Amino acid sequence: MLNMLNRLNNMLGIRLEPELEEKLESLAKETGRSKSYYAREAIRQYLEDHEDYLKGIAALERREPTITLEEMERRLGFTE
Repeated sequence: MLNMLNRLNNMLGIRLEPELEEKLESLAKETGRSKSYYAREAIRQYLEDHEDYLKGIAALERREPTITLEEMERRLGFTE
């Protein structure tokens, strides 16, 4: 249990440009969420996107078959 609490309480201090800090502060006030919430979500999303990017690069390096976006949309029925 203590180990789980330690994981939840890890802190990260970052310095933000004044304009970015103002935007973050404004968003937090408008939504009633904390700045930490938005920082966590931004980091989580970045890491997921970066992981996807790296997987894509690895697939290209393995020369896996690819299709175009248009072909994928056609196969999924997104085109008329």
